[in-house]
Amino acid sequence: MKEKKFLVVVDMQKDFIDGALGTKEAQAIVPNAARRIEESRAAGDVLIATLDTHAENYLDTAEGKKLPVPHCIKGTAGWRLNAEIEKALCGGILVEKPTFGSEKLPWIIEGLLGPDETPRIELIGLCTDICVVSNALLLKAHFPQAEISVNAACCAGVTPEKHEAALETMASCQIDVIA
Repeated sequence: MKEKKFLVVVDMQKDFIDGALGTKEAQAIVPNAARRIEESRAAGDVLIATLDTHAENYLDTAEGKKLPVPHCIKGTAGWRLNAEIEKALCGGILVEKPTFGSEKLPWIIEGLLGPDETPRIELIGLCTDICVVSNALLLKAHFPQAEISVNAACCAGVTPEKHEAALETMASCQIDVIA
């Protein structure tokens, strides 16, 4: 079996970086994430970026009732990718998702594999303890034999403590943590 490499860039959107739910930790990883994307693009890896996507009625949703902070409302400035990340992606595949993990993501990756290929998947992005871990676990469940990793230097959590806890959780589930 031949490996096909994928870089999954999770929710590097303005609202998670310097908008409604932004943090200084999220802002700090942007240069690392952009560099990693550029390296992957230069290596010929498949680039996929997820976009947390909500509608105007976000506060009426189950998520909105537990996290009453409107964010990533489709079409708003906060929904858009960070400019540095968007430039680095240079036309990668965009996947909108209405919740933490994308049910479509494993099927998109599967559809891009040839008959003799197996995926090797690296994840970067935001937030480590919510959307990154959710997507990593969905991918691990769909591709149990694949090498799946998360690049800690290109991720940030809601807090530094939650970032570390999510990395530990992923390591416990046989997802490699790149320091």
